[in-house]
Amino acid sequence: MYISVNGARIFFDVAGSTLAATPEGPRARPPLLVLHGGPGFDHWGLRSYFDRFADIAQVVYLDHRGNGRSRGGNGADPTHWRLDQWGDDIAAFCDALGLERPIVVGQSFGGFVAQAYAIRHPGHARGLVFSSTAARLDLGQVIDGFVAIGGEGVRAAATAFWTRADADDITTFLRDCTPLYNTTPRDPLSAAGTLYQWDMFRHFSLPGGEIWRMDMRAGLAGVPGPILVLSGERDPVTPPARSREIFDSLKPDAGVYLQIAGTGHGAFRDKPGEVETILRDFIRDCG
Repeated sequence: MYISVNGARIFFDVAGSTLAATPEGPRARPPLLVLHGGPGFDHWGLRSYFDRFADIAQVVYLDHRGNGRSRGGNGADPTHWRLDQWGDDIAAFCDALGLERPIVVGQSFGGFVAQAYAIRHPGHARGLVFSSTAARLDLGQVIDGFVAIGGEGVRAAATAFWTRADADDITTFLRDCTPLYNTTPRDPLSAAGTLYQWDMFRHFSLPGGEIWRMDMRAGLAGVPGPILVLSGERDPVTPPARSREIFDSLKPDAGVYLQIAGTGHGAFRDKPGEVETILRDFIRDCG
């Protein structure tokens, strides 16, 4: 499905209904808006995990402008591929669809967007989950993160991907470095069918891109809770120290920080049951 948001044609999909049938009559499920990583990817890689929450929430996915299937309208214009625009898109998307006080889950790049949204629209969400993400990043530390897990043999592949990202660089990185993101093999259903927009990745993530210039720490102090910051113990790209910076930037008592042992980028991929329990408790507490 598509909707026009701030001049962009945004693709979205939904799992579950707004109202649940109960013996007492219809009961509203809270909207759970799941923001995908990347940049340049679509939401598909998150469906096989987050659809499970449709029994307690209406799970909504979108492809950020310029990402995945959202290339229509000014979503195809790179001058609009910015965190402030993506953050504003989340608020406008929810308002257009009548998603009142959503619980917003931002994974990786989606966490950058979720932070921008929360800073620019404080109180719009009823709850926020920042999963395997960061308020700022450093190129050298990201490359060193892959080397720390994969050894010196992956340094060249990681460096080429994050500094040039031509077709061969992407192929090599996906082969040699993608397995380092997590401690267990990636779910094949999540990987199959993912739509990549590599021009979007290059725009945002190569040297000089906003991923290396962003610093949202100061703005996070004005974001109200409840906020859950989830970190994987062995995450090469957004390691626990970066997630901890998010938590340390929040107001006292606004959030909870959880580092999940034995997990990588997206702790839910490596310990799905443990993280499901955490997320269900958070959704119920917010609802």
